[in-house]
Amino acid sequence: MPANKNALIRYKTIDTCLRNRYRRWTLDDLVDACCEALYDAEGITKGVSVRTVQGDIQMMRSDKLGYNVPIEVYEHKYYRYADKDFSIFNMPLSPNDFDVLQEAVEMLRQLEEFDQFREMADVVSRLQDKLAITKLGRKPIVHFDNVPDLKGLRMLNPLYNHIAHRQPLLVAYQSFKATEPQEFTLHPHLLKEFRNRWFLFGSQEGNMRLYNLPLDRIVRFEPIYGLKYRDNPDFAPEHFFDDLIGVSKDIGKTPRRIKFWASAEQSPYIITKPLHPSQRLVSQDPADGSCIFSIDVIINHELFSVLMSYGPGVRLISPPKSAAHIASLLRQAADQYEATT
Repeated sequence: MPANKNALIRYKTIDTCLRNRYRRWTLDDLVDACCEALYDAEGITKGVSVRTVQGDIQMMRSDKLGYNVPIEVYEHKYYRYADKDFSIFNMPLSPNDFDVLQEAVEMLRQLEEFDQFREMADVVSRLQDKLAITKLGRKPIVHFDNVPDLKGLRMLNPLYNHIAHRQPLLVAYQSFKATEPQEFTLHPHLLKEFRNRWFLFGSQEGNMRLYNLPLDRIVRFEPIYGLKYRDNPDFAPEHFFDDLIGVSKDIGKTPRRIKFWASAEQSPYIITKPLHPSQRLVSQDPADGSCIFSIDVIINHELFSVLMSYGPGVRLISPPKSAAHIASLLRQAADQYEATT
C-alpha cells in the first residue's frame, strides 16, 4: 500500500519523537509534532487529527509498509519504541526497493549527457554510493559537503512549493543587527544556494525591490491569499548570476574588469578551479611563476571574501579603489592579531 507524501512526513516525525528517550510522548504530543512538521515542510495549516495519528501508529506497527515498528504504550498513556535503538531509517532496503532505485539511477546517468541535466551529476553520485553501501555493506567512497543542522533548511520545501504555486508571502525577517523582526510582503522568485547557505530571492510588494534573504534569518513566513502574484520583469534567474560571485547584486549594476595577481603556489589551483567562468590568464612571470588573471564580475563583498581567502597568495590589482578596500580589511585583521600578542 503506497503512502502519500504527508503520511510519510508524519511517519518520519513519529519516528523522530519516539527515538527521543529523554521525553515522554503522549498521543497529543505526537499530534502536535506532526502538525508542526507538516507546516514546516509543506506549509499545511490544517491540523492533524488524533484519529489520523492513531491510524499512522497502527500502519507503522503493521507489515503493510514493511516497517513492523515496535511501538509500545507504557503507564497507559505514553508511547515509545520497545527497542531503544530502533528507527525506520535503520531498516535495510528490500530487494524490490533496491531494484527500483537502481533503475532510477541508471536512467539519471543517461540524462547526464544532456546539458540541461549536467548539474544532476552530484545527485546521481550520491544515490549510486548510497545504493552500493546498502547492497555491498562497504564504506562510502564519495563524500559531499553538507551542513545538516543549518538553520533554515526546514523552510526549503514549503518555500519551494510557494514559489511553484506563485504564492505571495508575508515574511518576518531579522538581520543580525536588528533587535526585532521586520515584516513585509514578498513575491518569491527563486531559492539559491551559495557555500552551503540558502537564500530566498523575492520582490517586495509595491516598489518590487529585489531582496535576497538568507533563510537562517527568516523568522517566519505565511502565504497571503487574495493578493495576485507579480513577476519582476528585471529579474531573470537564468542569467542573473552570470556576472556574479555569490548572491549580492543590485539590478542594473554592471560588471567590472577585475585583475589580480596570484603566486606561483596558488596559480595552479586558480587555473584548475577558476574563480568565475569569465576568468582569463593575462600573463605569467617566467622568473617566479606567478600569474595575473582577470575576471568580469560585479563588485560585492563575496568577491572580496573569495580573494582574501587565499591570504598572501593573491593580491587584487584593479580597480584601485577595491584594492585599497581589501588592503584596509587586511590591516584591520593584522591589528586584531597584534592586539593579542
